Amino acid sequence: MTTVDTVRSTGFARDHAELREIRAREPERIAALFAARSRRGFVPPDGRLMLVAADHPARGALAVRGRPDAMASRLELLDRLAEALSRPGVDGVLGTADVLEDLLLLGALEDKVVVSSLNRGGLAGSAFELDDRMTGYDVRGTVDAGFEAAKMLTRIDVDDPATVATLETCGRAVTELNRAGVVALLEPFLTHRVDGRAVNDLSPEAVIRSVHIAQGLGASSAYTWLKLPVIKEMDRVMAATTLPTLLLGGDPATEPEETYESWRAALDQPGVRGLVVGRSLLYPPDDDVAAAVDTAVSLVRPKPAHS
Repeated sequence: MTTVDTVRSTGFARDHAELREIRAREPERIAALFAARSRRGFVPPDGRLMLVAADHPARGALAVRGRPDAMASRLELLDRLAEALSRPGVDGVLGTADVLEDLLLLGALEDKVVVSSLNRGGLAGSAFELDDRMTGYDVRGTVDAGFEAAKMLTRIDVDDPATVATLETCGRAVTELNRAGVVALLEPFLTHRVDGRAVNDLSPEAVIRSVHIAQGLGASSAYTWLKLPVIKEMDRVMAATTLPTLLLGGDPATEPEETYESWRAALDQPGVRGLVVGRSLLYPPDDDVAAAVDTAVSLVRPKPAHS
């Protein structure tokens, strides 16, 4: 019996207690489960993507809608992620190794698109926040795990010398991912410090400039995608690129209905292929994860009107 056959016969962790036991006694099972994982292509047949983001905790960003410790419980986060990934129309997940490996052991990554998160060095609120080194997955880890894509946050502060190191490392990763035939998902922002805090400039002009800088990174853009915020004048933003684009959700400051409406309008723009949303779906105001995810799916894949 091969290693893959052994893993398939033994199955996944049945609960949190078994998950902890496997991590302590059988860490080698993680590599075996990745080798056995049922995979799919990055782009579904309908050309639309609905991904759940779960890479915020690794940057120390645990707050949601004013609750500073909303994402503090890993077990609760895993339950919410498993619920989200089980909903029809959800294609996959974006995360760091700790989260993705937990989901793998729980069997939640089967037949899902998996996107690794590369750079987590710039911790939220730190003096070195824009020195965003590749402290998460690397390209080799992404390829070895059989993931479909890798995501990089690419914050650009023209007043911070650390920015050039971020651009260099992102550019190198884009090149390596393109050579491996793996999607490089870039999330660019023009950023500056306000009272010591890193703040992203969400004006159309700033987002457009960040798009042009990001899409020029690397020795090839054949497998490069963009992950962009939903802002005003998305038509101008999408006119700045021919690269496939996913929209990010962020930590919303508006009511869900207003947020959904802004996503709906942005999803109609040429080149926009879907959503990558985390906190607003995993921790909705009414705590109904399934309903929030189903609403997002309906925006990405609206049902055709009956004639």
